[in-house]
Amino acid sequence: MNKPEGITEGVYIIGGPQITDERDCCVYLVDGGTELALVDAGLGYSTGAILENIEKLGLDNSLLKYVIVTHGHIDHIGGVHYFRKRGAQVVCHELERNAVSGENPELTAAWYYQVKYRHVPVDRLLNGDTQDFVVGNTVLHCLHTPGHTPGGISPYLDVKGTRVLFGQDIHGPFDPSWGSNMELWRDSMRKLLNLNADILCEGHFGIYKPAEKVRNYIEYYLDYHS
Repeated sequence: MNKPEGITEGVYIIGGPQITDERDCCVYLVDGGTELALVDAGLGYSTGAILENIEKLGLDNSLLKYVIVTHGHIDHIGGVHYFRKRGAQVVCHELERNAVSGENPELTAAWYYQVKYRHVPVDRLLNGDTQDFVVGNTVLHCLHTPGHTPGGISPYLDVKGTRVLFGQDIHGPFDPSWGSNMELWRDSMRKLLNLNADILCEGHFGIYKPAEKVRNYIEYYLDYHS
């Protein structure tokens, strides 16, 4: 297994297939100085390792105040109950609440991993096309990017002229049972291209940089699913 590592100032990868568990999505950490936020939480079996990885980076895991859910699939939200129990607030788009809160368990795709999702209340709901979310001294711009799921978001932030995009599950997969919509997905991918991000923190395949590789990655899947 690889170690947690820095991506750019204040942004880290601390979980994922090569770091914690092959069933986890990539789990990212945003350091806002006085507060920390996770972007997604993995399947749920690596929560202790994720906290240890925060400490390995020299950060204080007691500052973990938020889990920002990009969408409600089990490999991204399975660990939220653990972090919420430790005091972190769960944040997602309003169109993803039924998955995260357990009102519609089918939307979590938990059947695919043959695990049971431990649902949680949502503490902070995002809405609209873009909503800013403050983590300490850092602002995450939470862009609504439906397609893979109805309430998917792609947060991004700017760090000293470098734009970092958390584009989870750009590649799919797609299934109408969890609300996939290919037309909306294509529109969302065009939104991501228009951001001209320098670094892409992807949901399962890790880090892409510089900007040319980010664009090539998104365009590849747009072409693949055309």
